[in-house]
Amino acid sequence: MTGIAMSAWWLLFPLLGVVVGVLAGLLGVGGGLVLVAALVWLLPLMGVPPEAAMHAALASSLASIILTAAASARAHARRGSVLWPTVAWMVPGLLVGGWLGSGAAVQIGDDVLRWIVAGYCLLAAAQLQFGRPRQGGATGQPAPRGWPILAAGGGIGALSAVVGIGGGSMTVPLLVWRGVAPVRAVGTSSACGVAIGFASAVGYAMHAPAGALPAHAIGYVYLPAAIGVAIASIFAAPLGTRLAHRLHGDALKRIFAVFLVVVAVSLLVTGAI
Repeated sequence: MTGIAMSAWWLLFPLLGVVVGVLAGLLGVGGGLVLVAALVWLLPLMGVPPEAAMHAALASSLASIILTAAASARAHARRGSVLWPTVAWMVPGLLVGGWLGSGAAVQIGDDVLRWIVAGYCLLAAAQLQFGRPRQGGATGQPAPRGWPILAAGGGIGALSAVVGIGGGSMTVPLLVWRGVAPVRAVGTSSACGVAIGFASAVGYAMHAPAGALPAHAIGYVYLPAAIGVAIASIFAAPLGTRLAHRLHGDALKRIFAVFLVVVAVSLLVTGAI
């Protein structure tokens, strides 16, 4: 592929970041799953070996989450929506879980990873379609702390690393169940996503075999994808947030649930070709 053609292909990563950012701002979850499915298709066109595309998609998605989650957490922190004591308790577990999860994922075959991610897409779709509305507690509710939160962070970090997401679809329901108001649960989850993205991306970079990807990569992290998506998604997320206040939430959830089912099927079909 010529330099001009390669540069043209690279422009797709910021465009993809816009889509992911809008989805993240619109619904709060699911952007990472969409990104993984898109990268699985796109990265082989950039010279990534097909047998490494799934691992590279997961690693690059998680690396992009670092900046995206940090920007979201900063905005929530300005409004006092981040429960920092809870973040402090969860972060050690998230870091260990993200590191161990990425190490385990590197040892899992491409086909098995596709089934795992596709299965998680279907679970997320079911949650969007059939889950009850979040209630949570009052804004003055004490921040959850202690070893159960620490242990939960380990599990969330590990699973997030394997499926390439920031953990919001698990962290938010957990905190709401513990009595946290939804807006504070989302803000706290955003801060936790930084730790998940960092530990997991570093794990995919360091656990990868030598020469796993061609140029422009650190281990399994394909830098043009991670950077291009991250920068664009930071600017696109506020647009999704504004749209969320104008459109009917229940209809959006049903549409996105169907979309996640399509993502799951596309992952399996791509792997079978």
